[in-house]
Amino acid sequence: MVTTSRKQRLYATRIDLPETTRAEVINILNHSLATTLDLKTQVKQAHWNVKGINFYQLHLLFDEMATELEGYVDLIAERATALGGTAMGTARMAVAVTILPEFPLDLANDKDYVVALADRYAPYGKMVREAIDKTGALGDADTADLYTGISRAIDQRLWFLESHLQGN
Repeated sequence: MVTTSRKQRLYATRIDLPETTRAEVINILNHSLATTLDLKTQVKQAHWNVKGINFYQLHLLFDEMATELEGYVDLIAERATALGGTAMGTARMAVAVTILPEFPLDLANDKDYVVALADRYAPYGKMVREAIDKTGALGDADTADLYTGISRAIDQRLWFLESHLQGN
């Protein structure tokens, strides 16, 4: 077993990527796992607390978005373990490395919730696109493909959020 830079064991696998490549990819996966977990909980925060004329529509949309993110959490975590790593997926682990700011608690109306989520989806999407490039450059086309699917869906969700803000 090899230890990664995050003091994590790297278990043997028959996947034909070099150990150093797997270790680097696992670190990328764990970073995005943390941020995905954080984004999911922030979307749930919005789901629980949104108020305003569009409450019902946004309440349902935010719940759907959180459920979608939960699926990405599993995909990312399971890819890390398939490569011989350990998925670093507790709330405390996520807080330590997420790229997202804390969700504001002083939002006044439904539009503010949409803005707050759009302000988090945009950097998340950028992080995912960077992960596509990094894992592709490392020779892990499968992980790059996983991120490509996530990226497409995140861009669509950002479009949904931004569409609520247009014309207002």
